[in-house]
Amino acid sequence: MNELYNRKLSWIDVSTAKADLIEIEQKLLKYSQQYVVWDIDDLSKAPPWGDKINPQIKSLANYFTAANGRTFFEVMCVAMDVAKEDKCDIKLRHI
Repeated sequence: MNELYNRKLSWIDVSTAKADLIEIEQKLLKYSQQYVVWDIDDLSKAPPWGDKINPQIKSLANYFTAANGRTFFEVMCVAMDVAKEDKCDIKLRHI
């Protein structure tokens, strides 16, 4: 997963990265949304919406959910599956 921090993950490393991603998700399932860190440089900062979050959010594993209901982890797992199947790298970019 360190490669993703540098914005590129080779398709060859996808299986290892996906295992890491699943492990991270399993660990985050143990923490409620009250433990979200919004700003690593200022731990007192809270998200702009405060504590008004969707009641379906039960842990940090599903804290970031897309409009279609898919979690960050679900989206990344699908991207990794496609990258492996198509033998293409994953590149992250700012939008």
